[in-house]
Amino acid sequence: MYHWYPLLKTIHVSAVTLSLGLFVLRGGWMLADSAWLQRRVVRIVPHVVDTILLVSALGLITIVHQYPFVDPWLTAKVCGLIVYIGFGTIALKRGRTKPIRLLAWLAAILVFAYIVSVALTHNAYGLLLAL
Repeated sequence: MYHWYPLLKTIHVSAVTLSLGLFVLRGGWMLADSAWLQRRVVRIVPHVVDTILLVSALGLITIVHQYPFVDPWLTAKVCGLIVYIGFGTIALKRGRTKPIRLLAWLAAILVFAYIVSVALTHNAYGLLLAL
């Protein structure tokens, strides 16, 4: 099963990069009041990318035998993901005013950076340890 690790990791990291890029792009469109946000493809593609991201993550945790709620760094990633989704939802859908949406969008990007830092360091504090 370990022979799948490099491929799954490449898929996972690519999906992470694409997911962030799409989130930043959609946030920019939100700030500009662009009609692009209402297009069907723009509403569907992020879900496809995030599904690939989740499936590759499940494959990776199966291969390495490290699990959320057992390994602290993976628990931190899952908790960070929940916070990121919350801020992302406020930023792109539920925020009542543009300033609230902007703050939620920026907060989501910061949480995303924290999640990536946890992934890189395999430590629940992520790069906060460097401070």
